[in-house]
Amino acid sequence: MATGAVSPMAAKQAERLKEDGNNCFKKERFGAAIDAYTEAITLSPKVPVYWTNRALCHMKRKDWTRVEEDCRKAIQLDHDSVKVLIFFFFFFFFCSWLSLLLGLLHLCSMWQAHYMLGLALLQKEEYADGVKALQRALDFGRGANPTGYMVEEIWEELSKAKYMEWELLSAGRSWELNSLKETCVAALNQQRALDMSRTEESSEEDYSSHTDQLKALDRVFEKAAEEDKPTEVPDYLCCNITLEIFRDPVISPSGVTYERAAILEHINKVGKFDPITREELDPSKLVSNLAIKEAVAAYLEKHVWAYKTGC
Repeated sequence: MATGAVSPMAAKQAERLKEDGNNCFKKERFGAAIDAYTEAITLSPKVPVYWTNRALCHMKRKDWTRVEEDCRKAIQLDHDSVKVLIFFFFFFFFCSWLSLLLGLLHLCSMWQAHYMLGLALLQKEEYADGVKALQRALDFGRGANPTGYMVEEIWEELSKAKYMEWELLSAGRSWELNSLKETCVAALNQQRALDMSRTEESSEEDYSSHTDQLKALDRVFEKAAEEDKPTEVPDYLCCNITLEIFRDPVISPSGVTYERAAILEHINKVGKFDPITREELDPSKLVSNLAIKEAVAAYLEKHVWAYKTGC
């Protein structure tokens, strides 16, 4: 047997332990579940799902350090196994159901790992890395199930993380601008006092010039602070159903753009018709609106506060 290889007996025992862990988790016996997953990892350490399952238990216990450790290990194992996954995908190319199953299992495992890693990093206030991990989780989640509840949950956490990161940076920028403005005002006032000390009397023109300089300074700093001031999101970036900025926009045959989850819910619960034009609408005819998606991404990049505000 090759070095590092797991015997069939050990792999089978590890799977039984994973099931034991799953049963304990359902009963909220997280300590026992962790023990079972740990034994499974000992027997078969290169199975990412054992690590993500144990990370989920640590998350329930708010042990964020161990959540991070287990998720990073799962992600590393997944990275190492990508070549194997690709091999199986092509090997079973003519068995589309099996290749699809392999792909979905991979996506499900990875969105969990990146999602929990993102949450753990946010607990450490490492917002930039947390946002990256949650974005990866969102990408994997949309690949596995675009309309699933977890995609919505990941988006909510990503939005909060983006907003917290922006809030922190915005506060820093605001402090720097205020400090710089105070320095500039002090310099202008000092120059004004110096000019007055050199002349016996101050003219109305000198006073007016000084006032104009202070007003101009105010305008400069107000302009500099504009990007950090929330405003209304443009209508064309918002869904007519949710009244929120688009996340995953799709366009109907009639040319109207909707949030994917919202329009699919409308079709399933209300009927197969376009809620705006009232024309018949089959879900298979919905197409991703890449132009709007790119426009939203560009807008959010510049106006991060829009992750929290509605339209």
